[in-house]
Amino acid sequence: MKEDTFVYVTFIKTTAEKLWEALTNSEFIEKYWFGSTFETDWKVGSKIIETRDTGEPGFHGEILESEPPRRLVYSFVVPGREASKVTYEIASHGQMVTLKVIHAGYDKDSAEYKSTSNGWSAIMSGIKTLLETGKPLDKDSIYDLFGRLN
Repeated sequence: MKEDTFVYVTFIKTTAEKLWEALTNSEFIEKYWFGSTFETDWKVGSKIIETRDTGEPGFHGEILESEPPRRLVYSFVVPGREASKVTYEIASHGQMVTLKVIHAGYDKDSAEYKSTSNGWSAIMSGIKTLLETGKPLDKDSIYDLFGRLN
């Protein structure tokens, strides 16, 4: 695994518990991950499998750490690319939380970096918007901006 890392932090008006639920509830994930679903039980050692809204497989991996409602880590494997790792860190600050996503282990000089930065920016904006307004971002508008987030 390479050492390059993408980090994104967002501030969300919610609680750590509600954010944890949003990160681990399949129905909620589908709304801010633009139609993708995840199959997992979120327990350490369990597999995680993404299925895109087209029915195609997305990433797969394994749950490496799960500390509700503070930290979640899983491996991130896309066929044809090197394995990487995703970490979510949640911290409470009064009436809001910070959500930091750390995606480590890919080459920043690759096309994957652009895909990673666009994808995580859209996903984190999506979870923030959904938690704060109850409405998801428009998938078609995101695709118009970035193309399909592969």
